[in-house]
Amino acid sequence: MRFLKTAGVISAAPDMERDRAKIKNEYKWNLSDIYLNLSDWQADKKKLVEMIPSLAAFSGKLSTANGLHDCLVKYFQLTESYAKLYSYASLLSDEDTRESKPMAMEQELAQIGTNLSSVAAFVEPEILQLTGDQIKTFMQTVPELSTYQHYLNDILRRKAHTNTESEEKIIAMAGLISDNAHSIYNVFSNAEFPYPEITLENGNRTKLDQATFSTLRASTNRNDRSLVFTTFFSRLNEYRRTFGAQLYGQLKKAMFYKSVRRYTSCLQAALDGDNIPEEVYRNHIRNVNRHLPSFHRYLKLRERILKLEQLHYHDLYAPLVAEAETVYSPEEAGQHVTKSLTPLGEEYTRVIRQALNNRWIDMYPNEGKRSGAYSNGSLYDVHPYILMNFKGRYDDVSTLTHELGHTMHSYFSNKHQPFVNSHYSIFVAEVASTFNEALLIDHMLGQIDDPPTQLALLGHYLEGFKGTVFRQTQFAEFELAIHEIAENGEALTGDRFNELYLDLVRKYYGHSEKICLVDDCIQSEWSYIPHFYYNFYVYQYATSFTASAALSENVLAGDLASKERYLELLKAGGSDYPINLLKKAGVDMMTENPMNLAMQKMNRVMDDMEQLLTEIPS
Repeated sequence: MRFLKTAGVISAAPDMERDRAKIKNEYKWNLSDIYLNLSDWQADKKKLVEMIPSLAAFSGKLSTANGLHDCLVKYFQLTESYAKLYSYASLLSDEDTRESKPMAMEQELAQIGTNLSSVAAFVEPEILQLTGDQIKTFMQTVPELSTYQHYLNDILRRKAHTNTESEEKIIAMAGLISDNAHSIYNVFSNAEFPYPEITLENGNRTKLDQATFSTLRASTNRNDRSLVFTTFFSRLNEYRRTFGAQLYGQLKKAMFYKSVRRYTSCLQAALDGDNIPEEVYRNHIRNVNRHLPSFHRYLKLRERILKLEQLHYHDLYAPLVAEAETVYSPEEAGQHVTKSLTPLGEEYTRVIRQALNNRWIDMYPNEGKRSGAYSNGSLYDVHPYILMNFKGRYDDVSTLTHELGHTMHSYFSNKHQPFVNSHYSIFVAEVASTFNEALLIDHMLGQIDDPPTQLALLGHYLEGFKGTVFRQTQFAEFELAIHEIAENGEALTGDRFNELYLDLVRKYYGHSEKICLVDDCIQSEWSYIPHFYYNFYVYQYATSFTASAALSENVLAGDLASKERYLELLKAGGSDYPINLLKKAGVDMMTENPMNLAMQKMNRVMDDMEQLLTEIPS
């Protein structure tokens, strides 16, 4: 770990090697763990295409125990093969979104997936001809059917929203066009968008793409920060009509599926898959709005630490303590992450070391690489993969442990559940990631006795509350608003999205009370957020964060029973509904208690920071 005293941004980040061919292999994921080469991928794809028609032979035969069992075995074999093929193409494409061949591979798989869904369209309607008692009898006749118990019960639960076989085929065929908005957005924003260039105060000129924006917005030079925000979002605003058309296309997709599935709202349609009541979503937004005073306390604390007369939106990512700015190598980051996760046991840390050392991770940004970070756990018989855009900041170390939390969730789920139950809900997924973050900050604080650095780390932990609880809920409230407007038949253009978004950001950040001033250019920030194409996805970051705050406190306190319950949550995968899984782990998301506990923790951290401020010479 190297401490740099600098008056600007972390020095090397914007000038990192961007030529993928020149990045060392140890920092790039090894996709040969999936397929040795493209020929193997092509062969597996051909095999899948040839096998899909065989599923149709089971049509009309699900009224017997053996027929139902054999059909489900075949169906999930095909689904697992499809997931492997698609994941490989997707990972390959994300290495460089400018390359057309991997994009074509994804498109091929999308069509194959549509065909698979079409051929399988008879499965759910036929299962719905059965009763719960019949299925119980079938399981007694063929005990292996119990593997599919949760899957079968869930189909019966959603009976009112399942159509006839012919209608299901039409809905499946709509998959050919349903992802257009997201696909166009992904290519446009990552590969073809004309990102501007800027000249910083030190005379350096750089292209302000998404990765560089993410770095430079954290500059300690306030003039540079202001320039970065104004330039980046102003350029996005020039294309608000295109971004607006893309996002409206996503809303129309949601309205189509809401209607054909006979839901009363897009929100209900999105939440019903995980059996989440609408009130969980709406109550969460109300609870966060109720706690905005705690968020405003954080913003005023940030203003105080940065010694500003007035906090602006472009100050939200500035390091709280410039002289404690820290740069980490990937190896140092991995060491800290591994040590921080020791409370979760030897198996957990052993697999973490495998991920770090065996090329499960694509670490550095390169030209054309997909922005951001994610963990792909869809490869049931291989291992998860992590995409990073690591630039050496503590934020990147935190992102690494965040994604490793997802990876461990996938690892345990794939190891302990059959494929049909291995896919867990996003509602619980973000518990594992933010749980890791809580353990990391506890570890780092134990390693450092320097008050400015402690202050910086506590500030970073508060950034988790800002970015995950408040910012993601702000996104969720925006997403709900635009869907409801579209459902009411009102027009939505880039200008209307701008207006709605700016009003909401100013409410959350206390603009009218001068808590944090939100400049006009922030109106186009919505066009920078890919999660609006994920169908009511973002609120789960916030609900998961509140759940993990409660769970991690118990584990850090040495409660072995809490640790075991948490590991059982990871191992459970998708074997039950997420609300039930979290309740078994010790958190009831149907109450206000998790949010109240999270806010208590947030205020305790701010108390600690204010105490540290008295120990640091001004």
